[in-house]
Amino acid sequence: MENAAKDLADKYRRLGGTRLALIDDNLGSSREWEHDPPEAARFWDEKIAVLTDRERRDVETYLPSVSDADNGHTTR
Repeated sequence: MENAAKDLADKYRRLGGTRLALIDDNLGSSREWEHDPPEAARFWDEKIAVLTDRERRDVETYLPSVSDADNGHTTR
């Protein structure tokens, strides 16, 4: 799933997705502070939100990190 997870995260970002990863003690989630463009929101809902918790966490690890965004940097 790792390559598929990266591909999904990359496509979501190319569509203008704005979610950021929040990784804490090896538990992952994502947060949306800005609204996604309609295409990115639809892609998230149809391709990522429907994944198992583990698969979705795998995708989220390829999103820019909240902690890095706070410092003006991204990890991926």
